[in-house]
Amino acid sequence: MIETAWVRSPVGRTDRHYATRRGTKSVLVLVPHPVAGARLSDLLPLIEADHRIQVVFADPEGGDNWQAGRAFLHAQGGVVLPWPQARRSEFDLVLAGSTRGLDDLAAPTLLVPHGGGFGQYRPWRPPDTAVPRPRRHGTGLSPDQLLREGRLRADALALVHDRERVLLARECPQALPAAVVTGDITLDRLTASLPYRGHYRRALGLTADQEIVVVTSTWSPRSAFGRHPDLFDRVLAELPGDRFRVVGALHPNIWAHHGAWQVRSWLADALRAGLVLVPPEDGWRAALAAADYVIGDYGSVTCYAAAAGAAVLLEDTPGQPLLEDTPAAALARHAPRRRHDRPLTPQLAVAREGRDTNGIPELIRRLLSSRPGEAGHLLRRTMYRLLGLSEPARAVPVSPVPLPAPVAMPV
Repeated sequence: MIETAWVRSPVGRTDRHYATRRGTKSVLVLVPHPVAGARLSDLLPLIEADHRIQVVFADPEGGDNWQAGRAFLHAQGGVVLPWPQARRSEFDLVLAGSTRGLDDLAAPTLLVPHGGGFGQYRPWRPPDTAVPRPRRHGTGLSPDQLLREGRLRADALALVHDRERVLLARECPQALPAAVVTGDITLDRLTASLPYRGHYRRALGLTADQEIVVVTSTWSPRSAFGRHPDLFDRVLAELPGDRFRVVGALHPNIWAHHGAWQVRSWLADALRAGLVLVPPEDGWRAALAAADYVIGDYGSVTCYAAAAGAAVLLEDTPGQPLLEDTPAAALARHAPRRRHDRPLTPQLAVAREGRDTNGIPELIRRLLSSRPGEAGHLLRRTMYRLLGLSEPARAVPVSPVPLPAPVAMPV
């Protein structure tokens, strides 16, 4: 890799004479991919308006792997340090949604999950072998993830649920002293958005006589979109346009790996047929707050949809092993499966009936977070403890998500 030229840095000693605010504590936000960046974006409001803090960003993979990661970083409008420069800089706190890059830094670190919490999946076995793939541990709480040469890779490990602490004690007890059960800040922001459902529905183009159906897919060949390339076309063809507005939400890794142009190209016919596609960085929570129904696979978005109160119809994704007592496993047990050989509209009605009679939203909310409504407070307390600063007196912000800005149809 060619060394990138260093930039003027508000946290660097050599550029100190340029600073307007001096004596600040430095926070590095690590963004190896857009998924981690989106989760860490929920943490940044917890330290906003604090003149004692300076935030900078970096990609621990040097910007070589994910073009979308670079675009996400620069869209934030913050100072982005080239990775060689970040490795040689000193920070008072590192915020990470992945373990990538942590071994190259010596600073207090807060590690948060970048999906619906740790401990969702069992190790996956490819169909042609009985041996688990190496380094494909499903929980994210194993020693190979959390330790390096016997040293803990993060000073604080944010868990969304008490269940994860039990799992951590079994898989990597050395990490228990760093564990903090904070709840799920993504769920808290989604919950705070629900009172504004009407605003999101109007932003998605809903008319008074329509209902919203969100179609969502995670990434990988086993995902709904991986198994059914015509997923969106078939939903649009089956649902009357005067009754339903179809909204698409694809995992950011699909956009990052294949490129925004390719995604728009693949979905060109669906977009011309009326699909409303939300961008990968944001918009999916607004879509879930607006949704009447969600058709989705085993990804975290489907679980958040159930927690938000949407009627969920599951796309069958055989071969994805789920841990018991997780939101995904509970949803797989209680939500109806979509049948591609049967009409879709009656299946949506069955999903709605199941939601109303089985208490699915309440169940999934309990499994997503052990500290509902408290994540911002607990995460901020942890961040300021690691920074060695007193917490601000201002209230912890838990703001609704912004209005969605749908992706434009290709020309």
